[in-house]
Amino acid sequence: MKEFDALYFVGAGGIGMAALERYFLAQGKRVAGYDRTPSELTAALQQEGVHIDFDEDPALIPDYCRDPERTLVVYTPAVPDSHKGLTYFRNGGFEVLKRAALLGVVTAHSKGLCFAGTHGKTTTSSMAAHILHDSGIGCNAFLGGVLRNYDSNFLLSATSPYSVIEADEFDRSFHHLHPHIAVVTSTDPDHLDIYGTAENYLEGFAHFTELIQPGGALIIHTGLALKPRVQEGVKTYTYGREDGDFHATNIRKGDGEITYDLVTPWETITDISLGVPVDINIENSIAAMAACRLIEVPADAMRKAMASFMGPKRRFEFWLKEPGKQGRVMIDDYAHHPGELSASIKSVRDLYPDRRLTVIFQPHLYTRTRDFAPGFAQALSLADEVILLPIYPAREEPIPGVTSEMILEQVTSTKKCIYSKENLIKSIELSNFDVLLTAGAGDIANLLPQICFEFKKQRR
Repeated sequence: MKEFDALYFVGAGGIGMAALERYFLAQGKRVAGYDRTPSELTAALQQEGVHIDFDEDPALIPDYCRDPERTLVVYTPAVPDSHKGLTYFRNGGFEVLKRAALLGVVTAHSKGLCFAGTHGKTTTSSMAAHILHDSGIGCNAFLGGVLRNYDSNFLLSATSPYSVIEADEFDRSFHHLHPHIAVVTSTDPDHLDIYGTAENYLEGFAHFTELIQPGGALIIHTGLALKPRVQEGVKTYTYGREDGDFHATNIRKGDGEITYDLVTPWETITDISLGVPVDINIENSIAAMAACRLIEVPADAMRKAMASFMGPKRRFEFWLKEPGKQGRVMIDDYAHHPGELSASIKSVRDLYPDRRLTVIFQPHLYTRTRDFAPGFAQALSLADEVILLPIYPAREEPIPGVTSEMILEQVTSTKKCIYSKENLIKSIELSNFDVLLTAGAGDIANLLPQICFEFKKQRR
C-alpha cells in the first residue's frame, strides 16, 4: 500500500466502502470516488475530504487519480462491469481490486474478529467494536452501519492488535479474510443469485470457517444447519439465548429495560444491561461479548460498554417516541430478509404488545423478492397494517412478473396496500398511525425525515 498515493473508489457511497475510505484518509492518502446518487453518507465523506462525483464520466476523475503507478482503484460488486469509470481504469493499466480483497489486505496483519451471518452481523460487530474501544483496548473497525455512539462506521487505533470486521457473504466477500476469531450468527439462505442453492450458501460459510487461523476460535449460534470445517488448533464454542457455551440466564424485562446474566465457560457475569433494549439484542450481545471474552476483555468493561451502546443507525432506530402509554412511536430498521423482518416486527410487538402496528416495507432486489416472497408475506402478516413500496433494484435489472404484488397478495393482514414513494407521503397525511415500523435496505432511508414529519402532524 505504500506504493500508492491515491485511491479511487467506484461505489464510494456504499457503507462498506466508506469505512475503507476513512481508513485511508487517516493514513494520509488522497481519496476520491464515484457513486450513483448523493446521500447523507456521501455528504459526510465529502466533508471529511473524499472527492465524490455522481456522474460516471471519466473526465471527472481528479488528476491525482490518473497515474496507474500511484493510484489503486477499488470497486464494489454492486457496480456493473459496463461502468465507464471502471472501463477507463481497466483499459489504462491500473490495479483494480474488489472492496473485499482490499479489506483482506488491510486486516491481514491484525487479529481479526470477523462477524458473519445472514442477519445480526452489523449489530454484533458494532457491539464488539464499541466494547473494545470503550475498554481502552481499541481496534480498527470496519462496520456495515454508522454507530450512533461515534457517528461513523469506522474506528481507528494506532496501537491495538485487533480489527473488528463485518464479514459479508455477498459475492463470497468474506473468503478474503483471515479471522483470528469468527462469529457466525445465522445461515438462513440468501443471495441465491450468487450461490444458486441453499446448500451452496452453507458451503460458503463452511469455507469461511476454514479460514480461521490456528490458535483462534469459532463462535457459532446453536442449532444452525452449518457444518463448520476448522483447522487444527482452532477451538469451537457455541452460543444462544438459553443454551450453548455462552448463554443468558435470569433475563429481566420491564420499564423499557432488559437485563440478564451472561453464562460463559468460565464464569457468570451478572447484570448485563442493554443500551438498546430489544429482545433480539440479547443474542447479539451474547455473541459480541463471547468474542471479546476470548481475547480477555474484563467483565466490568463489557458490562459498562453494553449499557452505553446506542446501536448502529437504521438498526431498530427510534425516530419518534412520544411520552406516555399511548404516545406515538416510529422505529426504523434495515431488515431486508424474511428472518430479519420477522425478528424486527416481533421485537416491536414485544415492546408494544397492545398497540396497533403499521409496517412500511420496501423490498430489496428482484431476485430476493422472487426467492422469498412467501417468507416476507408471513413476516408482514404479523402487523395490523402493511404498506409496501415498489422493489428497490440496487444492482439488478427488472425480472418480468416480479413485483411487490408477489408479497402483497400473500399477506393476511386485513389492511394492506402498495404506494409509490410519492404517493406514500401523501397517504400518511390521511392516515392515523399508532406504532409505525419502516423497514428495508433501499432508498426508503431517504424518505424517513418526511415520513416522520408527516407522522407528527397527524391528529389523534
